[in-house]
Amino acid sequence: MENYTYNSFTLQLEGLNVSEESIYPVFLVFFFSYLFVMIANVGIACLIFIDKSLHHPMYLLFCNLTFNDILGNSFLVPRLLLDMLRPPSQRLISYYECVVQAFTTHMFGAASHTVLMIMTFDRYVAICNPLRYSAIMTNKMVIGLTVSAWGVAFVLVGILLGLTIRLNRCRTVIESLYCNNASLFKLSCENVFINNVYGLTFTVVLLTASIGSMVLTYTKITVVCLTSNNKSLNSKALKTCSTHLVVYLIMLISGFIVITLHRFPQYSDYRKYCAILFHIIPGSLNPIIYGVQSAEICKSLSKLSRSKSVLPSF
Repeated sequence: MENYTYNSFTLQLEGLNVSEESIYPVFLVFFFSYLFVMIANVGIACLIFIDKSLHHPMYLLFCNLTFNDILGNSFLVPRLLLDMLRPPSQRLISYYECVVQAFTTHMFGAASHTVLMIMTFDRYVAICNPLRYSAIMTNKMVIGLTVSAWGVAFVLVGILLGLTIRLNRCRTVIESLYCNNASLFKLSCENVFINNVYGLTFTVVLLTASIGSMVLTYTKITVVCLTSNNKSLNSKALKTCSTHLVVYLIMLISGFIVITLHRFPQYSDYRKYCAILFHIIPGSLNPIIYGVQSAEICKSLSKLSRSKSVLPSF
């Protein structure tokens, strides 16, 4: 007969299954990847904050993406690195820490969609209504879009976790790499039908709104470009929209791989690695893609590097 521990506040993470000879190479790969994510995103955010020439809606909205990448990776990767150096029996986490990690993990996923949606709106206005761009994308509008993106994600994830923490727990092992909603409600011996229904609804609504807004917006942008003889407009649209679309597709494909592998328990180890990459890959590529594609950011970086290379003469 299975032994149950009811409402224990100490949980055990399953973690990664890594062979002894592979622990340190894998550890170093994830460590330097995390380090790069932090340096790249903090650097881009600081550059936008310092350089007043970058105080435009597009870059201010992009700061939401850098903050989300910093937040999502900071609550996952350091804990993962520590657990890799511990034996499985010592990979313990408190229930409250687990709930916080699950909340930030789902906030990262939800905000990735909502933030890219408000960035899509900015690109739509810039290309389809260029003469009214300054009138529409005011500071008030930027703040409103930012609050909406984070507010929607917060409410959706808050309900998701709220339905889970109401459940009594009879198990203590988190069958996952890190804490998330599914791994938390699987600790319960109660009926989790509502959790499954809301979780599915949450995913469908978020993906439908995200993909739908992208398809609708880019369809309108394409129509405008095809009916316009303005080569400058078409070039601008191609450059800015391709950047945004690449970032979105990287995030979407990474998420779909994780969701798909959830349906195949025999590939649980691959799913765990993909779950890490879902955080690290977008966080690493987002600042690179925007930094390389944006002439303003490249110009600002060049100006900053020149100013640092000039030594004071005495």
